[in-house]
Amino acid sequence: MISQILDICFPRRCPVCGEIPPAGSRICPECLDALHIIRQPVCFRCGKELESPVMEYCPDCARKPRSFVRSFALLQYNQAAARSMAAVKYNNRREYLDFYGEAFCRRYGPQILRLRPDAAVPVPIHPSRRRERGFNQAEELAVRLGRQLDFPVYPDALRRVKKTAPQKNLDPAQRLANLRQAFAPGTLPREVGTVLLVDDIYTTGSTMEACSRVLLSMGVKTVYGAVLCVGGS
Repeated sequence: MISQILDICFPRRCPVCGEIPPAGSRICPECLDALHIIRQPVCFRCGKELESPVMEYCPDCARKPRSFVRSFALLQYNQAAARSMAAVKYNNRREYLDFYGEAFCRRYGPQILRLRPDAAVPVPIHPSRRRERGFNQAEELAVRLGRQLDFPVYPDALRRVKKTAPQKNLDPAQRLANLRQAFAPGTLPREVGTVLLVDDIYTTGSTMEACSRVLLSMGVKTVYGAVLCVGGS
């Protein structure tokens, strides 16, 4: 009843256009159509769509060794997704992650639970960026996934100790170099052996790779990834 009252007083907005969606829905039908849900076949490592069903890995993952075993992605990073993610990060529309978290769990929840992760760990942002935004979008997503899939979330398992330059204008090699030594070990219980590493956007995999290496150095045995959007290199 409390939830119904809140929805009446403070109606949820569509995570793409920001308008009030039809009753009983969290997204406008036309906005759902504007999002590109990842379709099979996908890269077995990073979750990007593949051009051919006979391919197992995308060119990036076929060429580069990865420290994470596999990553799951919900959306192609197209214009609609980019606009929505920007609203989450820069306009404090954290409630949009309720829709994306539920959609992710509907799509991948059973597969992820079969992997038996001990915990979710969000990719950290630099303290200065957290002060600017007031939150870490990856942590907000990880909390929602942990709540729905029933495993703990350790937001302090990794620390961002270097404020890196923006990644979007760098090539893959520059991105990995940019992130070298950007992350450091934080606090994680020793019994955590399998981790679901959570982030909002995956492009070249440099961030996930850098974080996975740190987690493995801390004694974690296996790292899987969970991202909302996956884009090109």
